[in-house]
Amino acid sequence: MITIKVSDASTMKNVHQVDARKLYDKDTAQAVHLELQAGESLKRHITPVDVFFFVLEGQAEIEVGEEKQIVEANTLVESPKDIVHCIANPTDSILRVLVVKAPRPTATTRVL
Repeated sequence: MITIKVSDASTMKNVHQVDARKLYDKDTAQAVHLELQAGESLKRHITPVDVFFFVLEGQAEIEVGEEKQIVEANTLVESPKDIVHCIANPTDSILRVLVVKAPRPTATTRVL
């Protein structure tokens, strides 16, 4: 059995300049833990594979295509491949989100 605690995972360098920690990285999927401080957000971007976001803690403003919604903890949001998406923390509290990409992208994510 392999176990990984978020606190033990290394922070990944990323274009969004947020706390992102890769927890799982196989050909079939990739899982990244994001922690966004109050007011932080990702840049709008397009991922070449299907993605889902699972809000672990806090409230997220999630944009997928033309839709934007405030999403609370314990909620999953799907984002199909090649669609603009973004996650923001509009609150004064920490936001933690698990991002899963399937399969693991082999092409570069496009930042807008």
